[in-house]
Amino acid sequence: MSVAFTFPGQGSQAVGMGKELADAFPEAAAVFAEVDEALGENLSTLMFEGPESHLTLTANAQPALMAVSMAVMRVLEARGFSLSQHASYVAGHSLGEYSALCAAGALSIVDTARLLRIRGNAMQSAVPVGEGAMAAIIGLEHTDVQAICDEAFVHGTCQIANDNGGGQLVISGAKPAVERAARIATEKGAKRALMLSVSAPFHSALMAPAAEAMREALAQVEMKAPVVPLIANVRAAPVTDPKEITGLLVEQVTGQVRWRETVEWFAANDVTTLYEIGSGRVLSGLARRIDKSVTGTAVNTPSEIESALAALLG
Repeated sequence: MSVAFTFPGQGSQAVGMGKELADAFPEAAAVFAEVDEALGENLSTLMFEGPESHLTLTANAQPALMAVSMAVMRVLEARGFSLSQHASYVAGHSLGEYSALCAAGALSIVDTARLLRIRGNAMQSAVPVGEGAMAAIIGLEHTDVQAICDEAFVHGTCQIANDNGGGQLVISGAKPAVERAARIATEKGAKRALMLSVSAPFHSALMAPAAEAMREALAQVEMKAPVVPLIANVRAAPVTDPKEITGLLVEQVTGQVRWRETVEWFAANDVTTLYEIGSGRVLSGLARRIDKSVTGTAVNTPSEIESALAALLG
């Protein structure tokens, strides 16, 4: 039985994120200062004080979530934790994949912050506002939702963006196609088909310009082999080769986040505990719904850090 570290994606941000960590731990405050310097702005002030409308902007939320995850990691490491000794794998949900790679030593904090700022801006600008959309489909299986996307494709791009497990899938694409797919899903018995308040159709083919932007940006940074394998979003399988990881990060921009399959892979490979490192506890909740043999444990407060250390270090 082994442990994996997971890292949250967009939607887990909240005003005040990281402040308790910065106040309690100098290692955490140092991470926030390093990210601020890398971006040339006081992102930490926005994280701690808001306004929420600015924090939720994709270009801000992505590096902010990474910063909190890495703050937790640095606090754990300063107290004797070693990812290579005490965990077997890492994985992250969408942008969380960058946090996972940073935690595993594949990317520096500075490079990760800058990459996520580029990624956020590129994803936001890839599609004119109002032309794309996303919707959450609750209560249907993957094959059913895929068939619905295929049916709606006559109205434009429509595909599964996130398979979050527990009967929760998110679709993405051209607004007319996604709206049509949501109506079809309701007709076919979905418990809910909810249009999401998002600024762009993430993880769809419409993000191709952003994928190219990330291909160029990733070519400019050093990617090392992670100290433990990454379970990649678009593959739901382990990968360690830096060149392969870089290609998968590009593919991820337009590809499906296969989170259900990722947790199922953990369960099938004797991983019983997933520590969710950073803001929120979304991934811990998803883990319980996907496979009850896997325990999700959120680690983002001083008390949760102490509990995690006690469990991990014995």
